[in-house]
Amino acid sequence: MRAAVLYGHGELDQLVVEDDFADPVVGAGQVIIAVHASSLNYHDLFTVRGMPGIKVPMPAIPGLDIAGEIIEIGPGVSGWSIGDRVLVDPLDKTRGLMGELLHGGLAERCLVGEEQLIRIPEGVGYAQAAALPVAYGTAHRMLFTNGSLGAGQRVLILGASGGVGTCCVMLAKMVGAEVIACASSAEKLERLRQLGADRTIDYTKERFVKQIHAWYGKPARRAYEGGVDMVINYTGGDTWTDSMRCLKRGGQLITCGATAGFDPKTDLRYIWSFELKILGSNSWAREDLEELLRLVAEGKIDPAIDRVLPLRDVHEGLRLLADRRVFGKVIIAPDRR
Repeated sequence: MRAAVLYGHGELDQLVVEDDFADPVVGAGQVIIAVHASSLNYHDLFTVRGMPGIKVPMPAIPGLDIAGEIIEIGPGVSGWSIGDRVLVDPLDKTRGLMGELLHGGLAERCLVGEEQLIRIPEGVGYAQAAALPVAYGTAHRMLFTNGSLGAGQRVLILGASGGVGTCCVMLAKMVGAEVIACASSAEKLERLRQLGADRTIDYTKERFVKQIHAWYGKPARRAYEGGVDMVINYTGGDTWTDSMRCLKRGGQLITCGATAGFDPKTDLRYIWSFELKILGSNSWAREDLEELLRLVAEGKIDPAIDRVLPLRDVHEGLRLLADRRVFGKVIIAPDRR
């Protein structure tokens, strides 16, 4: 089968697109799916470059987000049929993460455990489904499972033009929140407004904390006035303390990552003075993915897809991701020759 295969860590040239990689062999409790769509994530870049503390078995096929149809069923699998359209929950709870410890979706076929299968509803396309697990599942869990965003609240979303960020914008607007979205270009900001963002900030031209204070006033230590109710921050780095300064008393700062640095300077005075809630959010649950599929099927959200590329152009997709030149998700379609 055709597959994008990693034989060692390094730059993107370590990832090789092959036409004759060995086909997966189905076992008990497993199925093989024909991959119709696999969306790229920053995690794929981390897998290529290598991650401290995580030993990736080589050769490896990256790709966490996978949607396709079942083409082979192993012994002991029940409730599924050849031709069923499925989304894959990337986490196999006993064997590890797809695209990292297990071969992932950047291939024409993929071996998946039965318990990872989620049926794709009518009206949901493969690309839409593949956009959901890592980015959208993470966003849903941040806002609603760990966070408590509701109607009338203000939420500031940093890095809003990426996969997680665009979903946060859509979900926040869906529940009636006021959305302030940050991105790095006029084009991205315009597209965020089209998704529903009420206000936008170009963080390359102005400090977001100053703009928040100009719009909503500085938070008051002894009153629930000024600032925003929630900040979504998965960048870290030098945005961390400024995020705290944007929050009103009792506000929530939620993080699911640290793309700009995991060891930022902080200021404990803001945490106790404004009774801030610092919340971590790690990945997703199956229930998040099922709810997101339902929302897409009902037309309540539509995943933002930057482009769809054939497998032979996977390097282009990863470079666009690395250079932050995407809006939403990049989808790889391995069945496109």
